[in-house]
Amino acid sequence: MVPSEAAGRREAHTDAVGAPERIVSLAPSTTASLTAMGADEAVVGVTAHCDLDRPVVGGWLNPDYDRLADLDPDVVCTADGLQREVRDELQDRGYDVCHVEPDTLAAVVDSVEALGRAVGRPEAGSALATELRDRIDAVRSRVPERGSDAWPVVYCEEWGDPPMAAGNWVPDAVAAAGGRYPFCEPGERSQEVTRARVAGADPDHVVVHHCGHGDRVDPDVLAERGWDVDAPVHVFDDDLLNQPSPALVDGIERLATVLHGDG
Repeated sequence: MVPSEAAGRREAHTDAVGAPERIVSLAPSTTASLTAMGADEAVVGVTAHCDLDRPVVGGWLNPDYDRLADLDPDVVCTADGLQREVRDELQDRGYDVCHVEPDTLAAVVDSVEALGRAVGRPEAGSALATELRDRIDAVRSRVPERGSDAWPVVYCEEWGDPPMAAGNWVPDAVAAAGGRYPFCEPGERSQEVTRARVAGADPDHVVVHHCGHGDRVDPDVLAERGWDVDAPVHVFDDDLLNQPSPALVDGIERLATVLHGDG
């Protein structure tokens, strides 16, 4: 099907029911958010990295545009600056694209609302965003002495070769969980770090959440590279801190328990 024909059918789908009937999600985060707001019944295609049983149209950064065209989507969802070229290519091909690029915790929650509006489910998106904000506020309310210098220092490692301190929304997530994070400012991209910098920060906790590895990381990874960091190492499934979706709030809740107990 040529793009102009696909565009005509997309318009027909949307006008018939007032909301897109056929969604392709090219980012694991948008797939997770669509599922959480109950819009997964309209998802007809995903990437190999998404956790939803739908036809696969390739990878996050290298979708198969022919397979995508065969699915005839009303809207295609992308996320993150790394998918800008994919977004642009989709728009050039005539697709309606919802693209979000959250870089802070607040922006992650806002992006859920934006996604809901883009797929014709604004009430579901708003309800999910409200739920996430309430859960974050509940964590903050049980963290002792908010803003205290006594909060534990946390080092979150997003990647191991080279070692990268997690940025973007992770500094906000650590603060929401009652921790101090002296490695990146909220909204900054992840940064390569040295052993001396991490050891100099004297972290009380280390959280390893290497991108794409799930929770399959050896907790001795720092010791094995010769880093003398005297702190317990916690391995998190990477979705809990790397994915700008409801999974991030799961990660904040777990991190707060690690830092302060059940409260």
